Amino acid sequence: MALSASRSALHRLIKATNSFSLNQLFLRPTRQSSSFPFGGDEIDSSLTTPKLFISGLSMFTTEEKLKEAFSRYGQLLECKVITDRITGRSKGFGFIRYSTVQEAEEARKGMNGCFLDGWVIFLDPAKSRKNKNFSRPENYESSREN
Repeated sequence: MALSASRSALHRLIKATNSFSLNQLFLRPTRQSSSFPFGGDEIDSSLTTPKLFISGLSMFTTEEKLKEAFSRYGQLLECKVITDRITGRSKGFGFIRYSTVQEAEEARKGMNGCFLDGWVIFLDPAKSRKNKNFSRPENYESSREN
C-alpha cells in the first residue's frame, strides 16, 4: 500500500515539474552538482579489469533487469546478481563483465550513481577473490586443552 502511495506521489511530482519522464528518473544519474558523491564528480578511470562490482541493488533486481540496463554500453559476457540461498532475492550486489576494459569504463561512467529499480547503484572495479584457507592451525587442539 505504501509503495503505491509513494508511486502516485512520484507521478504527481513528475507531472508538476513536467521536465522528465518516469523512465528518465530511474536511468539518469542522481548527481546534480559537481560535489557528488563526496567532494568530486570524477571517477578514478584506471580500470584494469572488464569486471565490475555493483552495489546498492534492490532486492527485487534480477539478472535480466541488470542485463537490460547495462547491455547498451557494450557486449556483456557475464551478469550475476548474488542472491540469498533461502529467499532467492538479491543480496544487494552483483557483478558484470564486459568484453573490453573500455566498455566497462563507459558503463561505469554512465551508470555509477544512477537509479535502478528505485535504488541508487554504484560501480567499482571487481577485486580478485583471495584464496581463503579456513583450516585450523596444527596446534589447535593442544592450545584448547590449556
